[in-house]
Amino acid sequence: MRDMAAAFDGFDFAGGFAAAAAPRPAPPETPMRIAGTELLPTPDGALWWAAERMLVVADLHFEKGSTFARRGQLLPPYDTGDTLARLSRVVERFAPRVVVALGDSFHESDAAGRLLPQHAAMLADLQRGREWIWIAGNHDPAIGGRVGGAEMAELRAGPLRFVHEPRQGAPQGEIAGHLHPVVRVVGKGGSVRRRCFAQDGRRAVLPAFGAYAGGLSLFHRAFAGLFSTELKPFVCGRDAVYAIARANLRAD
Repeated sequence: MRDMAAAFDGFDFAGGFAAAAAPRPAPPETPMRIAGTELLPTPDGALWWAAERMLVVADLHFEKGSTFARRGQLLPPYDTGDTLARLSRVVERFAPRVVVALGDSFHESDAAGRLLPQHAAMLADLQRGREWIWIAGNHDPAIGGRVGGAEMAELRAGPLRFVHEPRQGAPQGEIAGHLHPVVRVVGKGGSVRRRCFAQDGRRAVLPAFGAYAGGLSLFHRAFAGLFSTELKPFVCGRDAVYAIARANLRAD
């Protein structure tokens, strides 16, 4: 990872999008540190804790499409399959011992029972041979044991505390989801809107992993007061995660 002065998924800060940019080597991966703990943010929006072989994802929002359809708002019913496919790739990459899903894994609690058989089978395959923890979210406070794994209100591991919703005044080490942080990265030639990890070295809020999850600007008032020191977001590109200078960040 590098401070972004040159290119970002084909976007050049001096001149915008290059029509035929030359291939660039992938930037080296550089972890962030939360409460002194080394964690690797990934372009997928997942967080890898190598020392514990723990993979963390937030806000999968499985079955959001079917939830909307039940309410008369028709969306293409492909979100769960897409989210599971991307989750499968990151699980295959890291082979974690434990996976922690930071709440709102399902768009509503009973959506766990609406998984298509092939999606339920994919999820069961992902869980096989590892510990799987569902943190309760505001959308899915109780999954009811429908999809395997363990359900918890929060998880504490070493100096870190894994929760769904970040809280003002929480001690350092909090890893949360819920807010779906995104930010607009600008340069002389234009701008791009990307998911990001909001972090200040004391705590982190992960981007939403779900295909239909959407995002909330890092400059929204919901983030006010959460970070006690200078906010240093890590922005998700196509193939890497970038530390972006605050001068290059804007609200939507």
